[in-house]
Amino acid sequence: MPAPFSTELLDITTGSHETVTDLTQACARFLHSTAAGRDGLLNIFVPHATAGIAVIETGAGSDEDLLAALHTLLPADDRWQHRHGTPGHGRDHVLPAFLPPHATLPVIGGRLELGTWQSVCLVDTNISNVNRQVRLSFLG
Repeated sequence: MPAPFSTELLDITTGSHETVTDLTQACARFLHSTAAGRDGLLNIFVPHATAGIAVIETGAGSDEDLLAALHTLLPADDRWQHRHGTPGHGRDHVLPAFLPPHATLPVIGGRLELGTWQSVCLVDTNISNVNRQVRLSFLG
């Protein structure tokens, strides 16, 4: 019988530019090896103070639209009290209040239950930290 709880840590290189990284296939691979056809919950967690998890459509411009909206809501300028790092880096520390560092999603029959156009994404606006970790945990 498979374990009721399984977890895995992904190492993601986001690069030196703001990015929306699709994690959906990595989630599917993880569930294929751990869920064994069971129902349960997948938790996606990014243990960083300057990144978040979003469920959003990708590939049709929505990922770029999300980054543009974040620029409007959280401009990278000198208004932020948190001032170390690149100019405007303080806004990166506010990002998780808008895009939390976690998501918990249903797993049905061992597969992630997403809508037709939904993808699970890591959103990273911190251009100074190019290496991220994402923890996937299945409970079922």
